[in-house]
Amino acid sequence: MTIRTTLTIRFSVLVASILLVFSLAIYFFYARYREQEFYDRLREKALTTVHLLEDVSGINVDLLRSIDRNDLTALYKEEVTIYDDANRIVYDSGNEPYPVTPAFLREVREGEEIHLREGRLEVLAVCYRDKRSHPLTIVAYAVDRYGWSKLKRLGYILAVGWVSSVLLTVLAGRFFAGKALSPVSSIVRQVKGISASNINDRLRTRNNHDELAQLAQTFNDMLARLEEAFMLQKSFVAHASHELRTPLAVITSQIEVARLHDRSPAEYQAILDSVLEEVKSMTELSSGLLEMARVNADAATIPLEAVRADELLWQARTELLKKRSDYGVDIDFAELPEGEEDLVVRGNALLLKRAFLNVMENGCKYSPERRVSVTIHARGPVLALGFRDRGTGIAPEDLPHVFEPFYRAGRNGHIAGHGIGLPLTFRIVQLHGGDVRIDSAVGQGTTVRISLPLLVESPQPA
Repeated sequence: MTIRTTLTIRFSVLVASILLVFSLAIYFFYARYREQEFYDRLREKALTTVHLLEDVSGINVDLLRSIDRNDLTALYKEEVTIYDDANRIVYDSGNEPYPVTPAFLREVREGEEIHLREGRLEVLAVCYRDKRSHPLTIVAYAVDRYGWSKLKRLGYILAVGWVSSVLLTVLAGRFFAGKALSPVSSIVRQVKGISASNINDRLRTRNNHDELAQLAQTFNDMLARLEEAFMLQKSFVAHASHELRTPLAVITSQIEVARLHDRSPAEYQAILDSVLEEVKSMTELSSGLLEMARVNADAATIPLEAVRADELLWQARTELLKKRSDYGVDIDFAELPEGEEDLVVRGNALLLKRAFLNVMENGCKYSPERRVSVTIHARGPVLALGFRDRGTGIAPEDLPHVFEPFYRAGRNGHIAGHGIGLPLTFRIVQLHGGDVRIDSAVGQGTTVRISLPLLVESPQPA
């Protein structure tokens, strides 16, 4: 069932229910009004009759009956019967009296006015005391022919009006539901028209301030993120292909040159060393790509545990110096927190060690001194790590792009690398709920600041 049909049905049921309650209320209150008005007329007729009987002494009963019947206030099928205190009939209008019991007459004489109805016949019993204070019981009945006719006509009018209103409500509800949902249909058509070839298109709405405009803006924000991810993926694939193709081309050309003619063992050794170097570069690049794909996967699949950041720093330092003995890493423990709990973070040891190793390696690689200084201290709920080198620095125009995969500043193009170390570090720190900031000045060096949330918040110093 479509939303338009659902809205139409719900709106129609709501309005129909309200109209039905309103119509029933009108019918009910009019019926009560008709009944009360008729009993008032019946009481007035009964009292008028007993007054005539009392005031005009010696009047002929047949004459009084004739007056009752020809009176303009005479009711349809009316009958007025008057009983004395001995339950004898002292007067009746000539029609069949309403059957009563002595107990009924006694109850009326005790002062209670009784209303009865049998079908459309309505009965009134009331007590009246004459001039000598003798109780007279008057039992009158009649049929409210005109009142019932009006009530029936009112019911017919209300029923026809209710049915007509419900039909109009269904038509109007469907029309207005369609008008209200037309922007949704427009959004659906626009979304269906967006694909990889035109992912830069955005949804348009007529009204920029309603909920549908907010929905469209949410879609546009999502499309912007998808476009960015799509472009990054294309760029990543293009750069990865280029980075892999370059060492393969070098290896291929060296092997082809080596096969042109016989060479000495020393020359073959040099060629194999060069090929091995390119293979190592490809292996390093492949490992970086695999790690990048891993950290870009679902974060829920990465196991996290309590780890000490200082131990990971030492492990990363040891691994880097084992790989490059000409590098130097100085870890400053001057501001080391006193409690061990101020060094514990919740994370993945292998990934965090890779992030620290990447930053240390970059600091040494781009520094003429081949050294980097590391500081570690707790600041409230976070553990702050600083990696400072005295290298060439990063130009201001390059700083916004350092976390993009395969991006390399032009001034550092001669240094070996693939441009995935910092992006990988940034993504790893993000997965751990941390942050990475870079402060750099050309010719003065670079400081990379990593903040990681502590497993147990450190108290603020007094």
